[in-house]
Amino acid sequence: MTQSALTIDLQDPDPIRFLDDEGNYAPSATAAEYADELAEVGVAEFQQWYRDMVSTRAFDVECTHLQRQGQLALWVPSIGQEGCQAGIGRAAEPQDHIFPAYREHTVAHIRGVPRVQLAAQFRGLTHGGWDITDPANGNFHLYTLVLGAQTQHATGYALGQLLDAKRAAADTTLDAGEAGTATGEATIVFYGDGTSSQGDANESMIFAASYQTPEVFVVQNNRWAISVPVARQSRTPLYRRALGFGIRAVQIDGNDPLAAYAVARRFLKLARTGAGPGYIEALTYRIGAHTTSDDPTRYREAEELAHWEARDPVARLEHHLRALGVGDDFFAEVQETADREAKVARDAILQLPKPTADSMFAHVYSAAHPRIEEQRAWQARYEASFEHQEGVGA
Repeated sequence: MTQSALTIDLQDPDPIRFLDDEGNYAPSATAAEYADELAEVGVAEFQQWYRDMVSTRAFDVECTHLQRQGQLALWVPSIGQEGCQAGIGRAAEPQDHIFPAYREHTVAHIRGVPRVQLAAQFRGLTHGGWDITDPANGNFHLYTLVLGAQTQHATGYALGQLLDAKRAAADTTLDAGEAGTATGEATIVFYGDGTSSQGDANESMIFAASYQTPEVFVVQNNRWAISVPVARQSRTPLYRRALGFGIRAVQIDGNDPLAAYAVARRFLKLARTGAGPGYIEALTYRIGAHTTSDDPTRYREAEELAHWEARDPVARLEHHLRALGVGDDFFAEVQETADREAKVARDAILQLPKPTADSMFAHVYSAAHPRIEEQRAWQARYEASFEHQEGVGA
């Protein structure tokens, strides 16, 4: 009997993991070579990761409520995917650049982007959300709702990092096709299993492999590209596609933040030291809807959801922390703080000022441009024309 497309198992027998499904420390055989990356990570760091995850989830819930109340046009939940993001976000160095999709709320928080600014974009008050040139925002680039576009943005940026390093080393050939040039910084790009089917993502891997860019591709395989299961898109684990492009690639348990951290830490070190790009397929699950315009009950079974809820990354890290001796007071304080901060953020979102019409002309070019100034002047005249109509028809 042949196996249907919907029942193909795309998980390797032994994905890289340090925590089992309950959160017990039980490294897989494949995790052994990455164990050194966790050697200097202690309880305090794990506690910070846990705080990152819980606070993001509380904020996530508040934003979903806001959208249901008509205060946000859309919201993209990340519940269930915080483990992968916390581990990789904490593995990155300050000089690294991160290109997200639109669900990387935990990474944004870790890099310093104000959560209110995340919501501003979905409230329709900004074209981008935050200033990527502000060092406080941690080289975290803008959310990308055009699927796959960020993979090309990231690869182009990583190529620039490489060429800058060659110029600094007085390498006048600028031949980026050979590994070996240390850049001291790297680029990370996040996308989902659905985007892995986009041409942009595959073209980006071709360029990354060809030019040996200092880059790490992170695919959060949450099993569903909206209503299409990943097994419909691929007959092989996604990370094996990257191997075909000549990129080092692994599959990890994406609900294990320890595995996410250890592998990302190693791959980023390799990228910065001239060893070329890497690819991480993080097996996770989207607990909620794809966005607030989606109804996942129409295309997935309750049993499947329950299976993954039992493997919640927040619960697994809590179990690990308790095994390390962390007590109830810490968890109570984290939850109380997360809830309080989420409500503060909610109030701030509702008080965000409306943008001016003039704001649409800002940041189109780095310097003044005659065509933009012409359009700005026309817009000003158009807006002013309404001032003369006050009282008409009263």
